[in-house]
Amino acid sequence: MRILVLGAGAVGGYFGGRLHEAGEDVTFLVRSQRKQQLDEAGLVIRSTHGDYQARVKTIVTGEAADPFDVVLFSVKAYHLEQSFIDLEPYVSEKTMVIPLLNGITHLARLDEVFGKERVLGGLCFIETTLNEAGEIEQFSDQHDLVFGERDGSTSKRVERFQSAIHKTKVNGSKSDKIKVAMWQKYLFLSVFSGITSLMGESIGPIREVPGGRETIQELVSEVAIVAHSQEPELNEGVADITFSILDNLSGSMKSSMLRDIEKKGEVEADHLHGALLKMAPEGAELPRLTAVYAFLKVYEGKRQQGRL
Repeated sequence: MRILVLGAGAVGGYFGGRLHEAGEDVTFLVRSQRKQQLDEAGLVIRSTHGDYQARVKTIVTGEAADPFDVVLFSVKAYHLEQSFIDLEPYVSEKTMVIPLLNGITHLARLDEVFGKERVLGGLCFIETTLNEAGEIEQFSDQHDLVFGERDGSTSKRVERFQSAIHKTKVNGSKSDKIKVAMWQKYLFLSVFSGITSLMGESIGPIREVPGGRETIQELVSEVAIVAHSQEPELNEGVADITFSILDNLSGSMKSSMLRDIEKKGEVEADHLHGALLKMAPEGAELPRLTAVYAFLKVYEGKRQQGRL
């Protein structure tokens, strides 16, 4: 199975690296600067699950290569459109696309570009970052990758990828309710990223101040209204489960969105929180979600104007 990983950043580099470590045929589609870095130093993973360093195959956009069996989409939503141009030569009618983006609305766009029959559902849970040396740092227990056919069926292509991922150190699993799983993550992530970004703080101090836990719980309830309206199969108790997870996270945990803000980087405001507001049932009152989105749009405006 020939696997193409779109990008070799914190997420794609980690999962692609673990697949390479297990002996899979993995190639990374990267920018020229990242290619030079990987060609010179190799792909480097620093992790509680074991360090790994190796020379890996890389290509840049336009470089000749046959179409791949699997494409792992691990880019941010704001790079999605450019990625379609980059990938065009490497995808055939037999290619399986596994997106690991946050949110849900990217599925419709992927379907338009590649055809619904090629696009699986997918998600990951991992806290990882790329350091200044280009090394991937991953220091938490969780490194989960979940995937599956969106109609709930079992297919040979999913079984083949499952066999590949099971050879790695990653907690990989297929799901026959992948869209439910994606919405469960979306609910958690939109609250976690939203509240930590809005407050500019890791989760612990937010929980500790007066009204902090209540604000988190109310934001969970608001996002759950949208989630239930879009995915009827979601567990009725998903809001309580999500709040419990947030209430028990290590106090030092920050969302990747907050880390991006601290670095004055781009954020997925429209793809995550803006999309939720667009999907909200008519008449739904979502003041906390609206406040999160407004904050992120103000941040984006200041960033674009060079006022950070």
